[in-house]
Order: sequence, then C-alpha cells, then structure tokens
Amino acid sequence: MNTKLLLFSTSLFVTASLPSAVWGQRQQPSYEIAGRDTTCQLFLYSPGPTKGLHVAYFTDRNQWQDIGQLCGSDYGAWGSEKKMYSPYVIQAQDGTWRLLFSVNNYAPCFAAAYSEDLVTWRPQDYPRVKEKGVLEPIMFQMDPDNIDIYFKAKDGSRHYVQASNDFRHFTESADASTIEDAAWMRDTATIAGTTFQGNSFDVPKLQLDYLFQYFDAMANDARMSAETMKDDATRFASLTAPLTTTLTIDPSKQKTISDRLMGVFFEDISYAADGGLYAELVQNRDFEYTSDDHRGWDATTAWKSNHPIRVSTAEPLSKNNPHYVLLAKQDTLYNTGWGRVMAEPLQQFDFSVFVRCNNGRKNQLLVSLVDDKGEMLAKEKVKVEGEGWQRYALPLVIDKKALKSQVRLMLTPLKDDSIAVDMVSLFPHDTFKGHGLRKDLAEAIAALHPKFVRFPGGCMSHGQGLDNIYHWNESVGPWQDRKPAKNIWGYHQTRGLGFYEYFQFCEDIGAEPLPVLAAGVPCQNSAADKDGYGGQQGGIPMADMPAYCQEILHMIEWANGDPATSKWAKMRADAGHPAPFHLKYIGIGNEDLVSTTFEERYEMICKAIKEKYPDIIVCGTVGPFHNPSADYIEGWHFAKAHHDLIDMVDEHYYESPGWFLHHQDYYDDYDRKGPKVYLGEWASRDRRVENALVEAIHLCNVERNGDIVSMASYAPLLCNEAHQNWNPDMIYFNADSITSLTPSYYTQQLWGNSAGDHYLASHFSLPETIRYRVASSVVRDQKTGTTWVKLVNALPQSLTVDVKGMTISQGAEAVGFYGQPNDKNVKVETTRVSGSAIKLKPYSVNVITIPRQ
Repeated sequence: MNTKLLLFSTSLFVTASLPSAVWGQRQQPSYEIAGRDTTCQLFLYSPGPTKGLHVAYFTDRNQWQDIGQLCGSDYGAWGSEKKMYSPYVIQAQDGTWRLLFSVNNYAPCFAAAYSEDLVTWRPQDYPRVKEKGVLEPIMFQMDPDNIDIYFKAKDGSRHYVQASNDFRHFTESADASTIEDAAWMRDTATIAGTTFQGNSFDVPKLQLDYLFQYFDAMANDARMSAETMKDDATRFASLTAPLTTTLTIDPSKQKTISDRLMGVFFEDISYAADGGLYAELVQNRDFEYTSDDHRGWDATTAWKSNHPIRVSTAEPLSKNNPHYVLLAKQDTLYNTGWGRVMAEPLQQFDFSVFVRCNNGRKNQLLVSLVDDKGEMLAKEKVKVEGEGWQRYALPLVIDKKALKSQVRLMLTPLKDDSIAVDMVSLFPHDTFKGHGLRKDLAEAIAALHPKFVRFPGGCMSHGQGLDNIYHWNESVGPWQDRKPAKNIWGYHQTRGLGFYEYFQFCEDIGAEPLPVLAAGVPCQNSAADKDGYGGQQGGIPMADMPAYCQEILHMIEWANGDPATSKWAKMRADAGHPAPFHLKYIGIGNEDLVSTTFEERYEMICKAIKEKYPDIIVCGTVGPFHNPSADYIEGWHFAKAHHDLIDMVDEHYYESPGWFLHHQDYYDDYDRKGPKVYLGEWASRDRRVENALVEAIHLCNVERNGDIVSMASYAPLLCNEAHQNWNPDMIYFNADSITSLTPSYYTQQLWGNSAGDHYLASHFSLPETIRYRVASSVVRDQKTGTTWVKLVNALPQSLTVDVKGMTISQGAEAVGFYGQPNDKNVKVETTRVSGSAIKLKPYSVNVITIPRQ
C-alpha cells in the first residue's frame, strides 16, 4: 500500500474519476481562505449530471473556488446511467455527512450515501419507493434516531421517507406529504462564472486542509501511475555501463507462504466457453438463440438452408430447450460454426443429434462434412425410427484422399416425411483427455500449472439483472435439460460447459476448483428492469433468500456428497463421476457494490455455508477496484467484522504499468490476523513486454506477501479474436488455433512452474532512483528442496547481479524472456548461468532453478 493513500478514499475509483484539473500537481491558490480564525466555508454541489458531487471553498476574494470531485453516482448501467441529479447534503447531528440525489426521472428509487469525513463515502444504497421517478430528494434531521426525507414525483406530489440514523434502512409513508415548497430552497454559489445550487457549511479549517491533502495525494499518485517505459531513454540517460548490483539472499529469514498462490480465472467472456474452450463446433446447436442474447439473433442464427428454416416448439425435446427445426426432403441445412474449421485426411469428428419422426414413419438423415465448394469430405446416414425424440451418434471421418480443407456440417433428409432435429452437435474426436474441451486451449492452460481454477465468472456469475443470475444447477445434467441463458457479455450460453465440466477440468489438470456464485444480487451495473429499477435491483427478495442459500448448499453436496445418500451427489455419479470432487473453496459475490442490500444477503449466504459446512473456505468480495475505492473499504470492513464467516477476500484491479511500479508495498501493511487475500482478477492494461515486466515485479511482491495473499489469477484468460469483449487477455485464439500467447502468459507460466511454499528474504544494493525497476523473489519448495531465484530487470540496460548468501552451481538452469517494452511477442529461452554472477538482459525476466543442496 502506498502510504500516501492510507487515509483517503472515495466512492469511485479515484484515479479514473478525478476531474482533469487534478491529474497533474494541483497548484496552491494565491489567496487565503476567507472566514474566521478556525473555520471556513464549504459548498457542496454538482456541476452536471455526469460530474458527481464537488466541493468548493470560499476565498478572501469573496469567490468560491472548486477543489474537485468527492464522489459520483454508482447507479445503474455504464453509459446510460451513472448520473447524479439535484444532490442534497446535510451534516447529521453526530457530525457525519449524508448525501441524497435523484438517479433519473423514471427509476423507483433515489440514491443515499454516508461519509464520516467527506472523502470516504460508503457505497451507495438505492431505496425502492412506490413512485417511478424520484425528483429533488431533500432531508432534515430533527430526531437523533432518524432522518426525514422528502421528494417530488413527476405528477408534482410530495412524498415522505424515514431513514434510520445509520442511513441503511428506509421506510416510505403510505400517504402523500403536505410539506411546503419552501423546504426545497437551497444555497447558491457562483463558481467560475456559473451559478449552482447546493449546500453550504461552516467547517473547521482542518477539514479543508484534509481535503487539500487528499487531492494532492491523488494527483501525485496519478502522476506516478502514468509512468511508462517509452520514456526510458530520457529517464535513465545518466545510467552508465556496466551496471552491477549485489543480491543478498538471507535463508535465515524465511516464512511460510501459500502453496496455492498461482492459479487461473476462467470466465465465459469473449466467447471463451462456447466457441472457445468448449470444443463444440456447431454454433446455436440448441436453436435457442434470441434477440435477448444479442440484437438481431433468433433460433436460426448460424444456420443456412436452401429453403426457409421452419422452427417449431410443439412437443419439444425439453422444456428448457423448446425450439427445434423441421426438415423435409429437399431441405439442406448448414451450420456456419464459430469460424474457419480445417480438416485433414482421416481426421475424425464425433456427431450427435436428437431426431423425432413425424407420424411415426421411418426416415433417413444424411450427415456430411462439406468443403466450400459443397464437395462431401465425410458422410454417414442415420436411420431414424421409433416414437418420440431419439438420440443418434456416429463418427465422421474425412476421406483419406481429401485435401486439407475448411469444412462445415450439412444435414439432409432423404425421404418425403419431415423430421424434427435438435441438439445438433459436432466435436473433434481428439479433445483434452477425452472430456470435450478444445485440446490446444486446455493444454495451454494446463501448461501454466495452475493450483486452482476460478469459474464461471466474473460478471457472468451475477448476471445482467436478477433474471440472469447464474444458477449452477441449470448447468448440469443431460445437455437437453440444461437451461441456456443470455450471457452478460452479449451472446448465448448453451451451458454445455457447465459445473460438471468445470470440476472435471480442474481434476484433469490437478487444480483446486473455486466456483463463484452470486451473493443474492446481480451485477451492480445491470440495466433497468421492467419497472425501471437498475443496478442491483434490490437483490433477490429476502423471502426467496432461504431457497437461494439452499441452492448453494446443494452445489457443495453435489460436489462432495455420497451418491448413496444424496440425490444431488447421485446426479454427479449419474454423469460419470461417483467419487467426490473434494471441493474446499467457494466464492460468494463478484465485484459487487457493497451496499446494504448486498451485505444482508451476503451474510445470510455465508452463515448458511459455515453452519452446514464449517470447513469450506469462503471467499468474499471487495468490489472491482483497489484501495481507496468505496467498495474496497466497506468490503474489507465487513469481512473483518465477519471473519468467522469470511476466510478470504477477492480483490480485483486492472492498472497501468506505472501503478504497479510505484505500489510495490501494496500488501506490506495488511493485517495478518484478518481474512486472507485472493487477488482474483488483475492485469496491467496492455499485452506488451512492458506489461509482462511490471506483472513479474508485482508477482515478486505478491510472493513476498504470500503469507497474506493466498491466491492470485490473471484475468481475463481467453479471447476469441473474432468476438472480443475485453482487452488485454492472456491467450488469443481463432476457430482452429491459438494466435497469441502474450508476454503476460509467459510471466504467469514462469511463476506457475516455480511455485514454492517458503519465501526467503532478499534485497538488491541499488540506489532508490532505479531500485523500483529491479525485483527479486526467492522461494523454496520444502517437499522437494528446490529453490527458485526470480529476477526482473525492467531497466533499458543490462544488469550484472552478484548473488550472495546462496550458492548457484555452475550450469544452473535459467528460464526467461526479454524484449523491447513495446513488443507483443516473446520467446522463452533456457540458458545456463555461470555461477554467482548473473547477467540480466535489458527488459528481461529470469527464473533460476537450484536443486536441493
């Protein structure tokens, strides 16, 4: 943690939301503060709906001077929402600050926020009311136990809400209020030539000094975080060759660190599941695409035919997959797949389909793989007979005389009577360990040697609104009975890659499963529902929360239970896995607004888990940003207060290279007696060597704090280049090959393949001006006795390191990479070191393996 930031926080991620005036060093005013000896005047207002709450102070020139933004709106979806209208602030009788504002003119709620110092604002609550459209909310405190809130509705009526003094619980009166117009009179101030309405206060001058210090600290932090390596030639022009240093390793100073530190996070984003890791080659195999998934989609998306495609829902294969297609003789149905699929002579594919004969008559279905000219490279006939839906499966083998070609699937009925088809599937025969995952992608993930896998999200876990929360039980069982759903990232989930497949993949690569489920609320950025209520939408109704808690308990039972005594465990056994999966971890929540609505449901879920499964390690959440964001501060406060329920906390941050360089002490001051840290999503914001270097530096410091940081996973993991929702990602691919293993991939791979359970102290003898660009981490695996010395040189010059305190034998193996900061590709090299003097190339990462001595 940067000590300059320890005292400060805001309701938004400050370095992203501060006005441009404070990105550089804030200039001290050339005039004094107007007021009495010990007090001054502040004015709280909003310059505009997207500008948030600002603070200004009164000067001795009889002018109001803006200082900057204190907080902004967290309500609703990015882009269309996040607006603040008519903010109203009071200082409560206990000295704390309360903020109300209108979020728009149609939502059945207003926004309420709480602060003790004007700088740290608790995450906002959005109390629901009967009226759609809350305008100009105001408040007064006449009673120390509650606060009176009034607002106008669009029809001009006035309404009353009573708030508890802690500003967490709100009760609307059933009757309209008769409060007079005079109650809405506000203070005014002219700032930079424009007059604004707001609230003015007399405060101690110490309060203003505190605000100045806060904005100065934020500006300084933003300036340091803006550092990039493109300016290194100028920044380090005074460096002269040769550059040497001593690395002193002290084996007597070592500590136990997590042996599960390096893992991966899989989220179905950027077509990472369907069209990615899940090896299914047919797109929209279930005919369940809708415009709710993506604008313009329907049941025929990704299908082509020589005749209009007839979709039906009468007598469906499954209530969860009601749509299917009717085919008659002369119909030829093609699937366009996920992109180019190349096939070679004698290559085998596994085809399956559900078919129903109409009128109970026999039929035949020709199944073929054709090239772009329509030539059949593989074909088989399916004899269709019997009553009701029947599943047929067969191999398709490319003709040995065929050339390597792009292929697509074609279905053609051969008799007059029509047939119904659904769940049309085509897999490559060669999948990862025969379990239906795309081999090249699964092998690339396995090569990282992850100790755990977090899944299925991410934002996908809590979904786009209450109706889109991910329910694990909808993703298990036979394909046709799994319930498809829209993906929050704008496409469709077949749920073919479901909890069974996730757990099986973890087992196949020797990683602990870490499933993450919603904390009873949807994504805090959800669009408005049918009633106009956006964001968390009030969460799952409390009356329904016991059933939701049971759903989560059933997941643990499904994973770990005995099939002889548990119906949920029997489902697992029936799918082919009678032995338990030995689940140890569960995540509750993801990047949530840590509101009162969230906390009530979060606590309820965690209590239910701990009461029935006290040994399960529960991982909570502290929002999408690092300190000093409001969710981070409130989330950690809640986790520490409920340490009996929450064992670990999931932190997320995506940052600039400069931020990582100048926050190397981030975890040094964390409370070792509190919950552990899971760094669940993190990355430097690009896919170049510069980013991989600062990530390696960060991992050196994470390992140094491996007694408090238990797990870490880069994010996102996978990206189909044709469907990017996010950038950067670790692994890029197309329909048939991996197109890029980024430099960040190799940083993660180096650390994943050199994971220890003990950390040995080490330090460089370098001046402060360059020390932050050079990092080391020395870890040991006590079981094997192997030690790894990890060295990062993010300087533009080579660096010779003289190692003291540990013998590095002649010819010890060093694995690493180097490049120019702007390079997007690296090659991992294995070399041999020549004793204790190690030469590091400019912009390089190296890991030296020292066997047991």
